[in-house]
Amino acid sequence: MKLAFSTLGVPGMPVADVVRLAAGHGYQGVELRAHPEEPVHPGLSADERAAVVREFKEGGVEILTVAGYVRAAAEGDDAPVLDELAGLVDLAHDLGAQNVRVFPGGGGQDPATADATAARRLAAAAEHAADQGVRILLETHDSHRGGADVARVVGTVGHRQVGALWDIMHTWLAGEEPAASHAVLAPHLGYVQVKDIASAEDIEPLTLGAGVLPLGACLDTLDPDSWVCWEYEKRWHPAAAELPGLLDAGREHLLRLGAGGR
Repeated sequence: MKLAFSTLGVPGMPVADVVRLAAGHGYQGVELRAHPEEPVHPGLSADERAAVVREFKEGGVEILTVAGYVRAAAEGDDAPVLDELAGLVDLAHDLGAQNVRVFPGGGGQDPATADATAARRLAAAAEHAADQGVRILLETHDSHRGGADVARVVGTVGHRQVGALWDIMHTWLAGEEPAASHAVLAPHLGYVQVKDIASAEDIEPLTLGAGVLPLGACLDTLDPDSWVCWEYEKRWHPAAAELPGLLDAGREHLLRLGAGGR
């Protein structure tokens, strides 16, 4: 198992510090939140992008994903969505990242309409992603919370550069068992985001293993060389404990579960 964490857990942290944190706590990769309030976003110049690459290369840490905020199924014209997605794909390419994360964002639309919109836009973006050597991953989230929901869209696209990102909190909230989520997502799966929470009503982030999410059952479904990323949502829950002090325990917990422990 290869481990990463999301910079959502260390909001605003400079890139050099993120790299040192990952390397110092045994995480092989980082998922970079791509937002203007963060150090890494599509507005970076070529020189700034090159500097990010150097920091990660010197630290021996991989950039797993550029986590953007494109909403593939959002109402409105396709062009602004596709332009934003192309910018994220180009950023991922320049940084050497494997993936770009996108959300469904279908809102209250009819599910069939949201599916068709997301599939059309992802299909339109797929060839550019292929040219750039980047995979676009649709996350189990918001309007498409279940694995079956995301698999329905990605399966319609039918392109190897468009896949799925499994956020286990959302599939759990959708009422799916991990084995069922994995069964539908496996043909498309990029990697898994793990986290822990106290309940469906209290989603403030906890250290891994301290909450109710079925982490072990999820990891049991994965291939041994899978990427697993801890998405600790500190940015949305400022009162939560600081992530750096939790990273060692989180890594050890995931490795125990990955080895078959409970």
